[in-house]
Formats: sequence, C-alpha cells, structure tokens
Amino acid sequence: MSILELIDLEKDFGGLRAINGISLHIKEGEILGLIGPNGSGKTTLFNLITGFYKPNKGKLIFNGHNITGEKPHRICQMGITRTFQIVKPFLNLSVLKNVRSGAFNRIADFQSAEIKAVKILKFVNMFQKKDYLSTNLTIADRKRLELARALATEPKLLLLDEVMAGLNPTETEGIMKLIAQIRDKGITIFIVEHVMKAIMALSDRIIVIHHGEKIAEGKPSEITKHPKVIEAYLGEEGLDA
Repeated sequence: MSILELIDLEKDFGGLRAINGISLHIKEGEILGLIGPNGSGKTTLFNLITGFYKPNKGKLIFNGHNITGEKPHRICQMGITRTFQIVKPFLNLSVLKNVRSGAFNRIADFQSAEIKAVKILKFVNMFQKKDYLSTNLTIADRKRLELARALATEPKLLLLDEVMAGLNPTETEGIMKLIAQIRDKGITIFIVEHVMKAIMALSDRIIVIHHGEKIAEGKPSEITKHPKVIEAYLGEEGLDA
C-alpha cells in the first residue's frame, strides 16, 4: 500500500523548471532513497511534499487525501515531517525544550509534551544531554536533536535531508542504526543522502533524479548498474568511483 503518491509534479522558478513531470510512490513501512547530483531537484521535491512550495502542476496524495497546496503546518499535523540539510535548532533553548516544541504538534498539555520529549530523547540516545543548550552541541548531536524534534511530531512519513552530511564514519554508522530503528517503529522514511554506501545499505528502493527528472528507479543493486545513473551521478566506474 502506498502512503504517498506524487503524480506528474512540476515546479518552475521563473524560466527554470526545477521539477519536470516527476511521478513516484512510497510504500508504507519502506525506506525510499533519493539520489542525484547537486542541483538535480532533491530538496525542491522535499519542499513540494511538505508544503513549502506549491507545484505548478501535478498532485500529491497522502494516505488517500489530496494534500496539494496545503500549508506546511497542516501537512505536519497530517503526519509528514522533515529534517533539514542545515540543522537549525533553537540555539538558546535546551535540548529538552527543542524536542518538546515538536511534541506540541499533537499535544497541548505541557507536562504530557515534556514526558513525550524525554521518551524520544532516550530513544535517540540524547537524554543525558537534555539540559545542554543546543548551541553547545556537536554537529553529530545536532543531527540527533533534529531527528528527535521531528519524531516528536509523530510522523507517519519522515523525510530526511542529508542527515549524515558532515559526520565521520563512526557517527554515520550510529545515525544509520538509528534510522533503521525508526523504521522498525513503523515510520516510513524518504531519505536524500550523498553518503552512497549508507543510502545503498538502508534503502529498500532508490529513485534517481537529474535535471529535475526521474531517470531511474529500482533496488540498490539495480541502481548501481543502471547506465543512466552511472553516466549522470556515480561515474564511469559505478559506486566504487
């Protein structure tokens, strides 16, 4: 069963067509990877799904409901949440208060929101730093905080935009394990990532876009051998280039 369907999406910025007729679906419970060269339209696609941009053409169907043109806060309340490539926590608030702010998406009661935030911080292994100011966190911990704040909104579909960017191999491995644990909780994941070995290991399927168009779709083993993908993105020697 598909949790999200994109139907013939187009997005123009002036005379530039950033997204050109993209259609795709995300199956409930899967991890779908999205790759492509810089400037190919990956983040624009995320912005369309989450309501930051309105498409010039096409539809977005989430859990059977047409969400095309809905405001970002409504889309979040319906169950789609995203992280951002450049993490932007509330720097002068504690880790706990940052996550609690996400919980208010569904919980009006202060105490209940705090209980939820504590539970999520334990899940992402950040509880011991709950009283730290976010401005004092490392990049790796800010990434975990971003994930925690997103999880506090209770997403059905979580969009991850380069959540492993800037991390060392050990930190990357830790985030990969956390993403797998999030999926095990029943949350569907749509992930953009430039760390190729990570996205190949995590994804059930991968979609490749180039110049705003979908050029390939398939299992990771199929994508690494796809001629158009090799030409546009992976290089002549494929994944090991």
